[in-house]
Parts: sequence; C-alpha cells; structure tokens
Amino acid sequence: MLEKLLLNHYEAAAVILSGIGLTNLLLQRNLIKKIIGLNIMDTAVYLFLAAKGYVEGRAAPILIENGSGGWINSASVYVNPVPAGLVLTGIVVSVSVTAFALALTLKLYESYGTLNIDEALMRMTEEQKDIEAKIDAAEEEVLS
Repeated sequence: MLEKLLLNHYEAAAVILSGIGLTNLLLQRNLIKKIIGLNIMDTAVYLFLAAKGYVEGRAAPILIENGSGGWINSASVYVNPVPAGLVLTGIVVSVSVTAFALALTLKLYESYGTLNIDEALMRMTEEQKDIEAKIDAAEEEVLS
C-alpha cells in the first residue's frame, strides 16, 4: 500500500489539496477564505491532470527526427498534449472566476460592511424587510 502511495505521490498530493480546499469551502464563513479554498481545489485539479498527462520516457509533442532524414510519427513516443491544454485553459478560467468572485465580495463588503456570509445574509434579510415595509406603507398611502 505504501509503495503505491509513494509511486503516485502527485495524485496523493492532489487528493490532499482537494480535501483541504473542500474543508475550507465548507467550514469558513469569511468569503475571502472561501475563495482561497476554491483556488486550492483548482490547484489540486491542475496537479492531478498534469500528473496523469505525463508519461515517463516520452518526449514533448514536437516532431523528432529519426536520423535518416524523416520524422518519428508514432504516437507512442510523445506525451499527450491534451491534459496540458486543459490545465492552461483551466488556469485562465480560474483566474477569471477568482477576479469575478473578489469583485462581488468587494461590492458585498461595501454594501453590508462584512465579509461573514451569515452576517451579510442577516443584513440582506433585514434590508428586504425594510423595503417591503416601505412598499406596504406607500401602497396604503396611495390607496387611502
């Protein structure tokens, strides 16, 4: 069992990072800490994809000369480039999602003065009740 764990240490690290990120997402009430947990989980996925995409002893997917003026066209000589492309695309999407989440968090903080999700929801509920009370008062004033 320990030999398999040592052989697959990148995958084990990805699972540990994923667990840390998920725990952070579930247990933290601070929105910035939740975003950090999401980024840790993203990193775990990228590590896992990169670890699974690499094959020991294979070359980068760039044509190699075979010595007689030709090219080696066998796919068994090269590493699959798709996982690397997925990782790069995922990183771009992750940065965009992080920027958007941080922008929303900033607006939430400006509106409610807290980064704690429970306090923000409580203040949103109070604000909604105040708005509904004002609407009811305005309706009664118009009807009377």
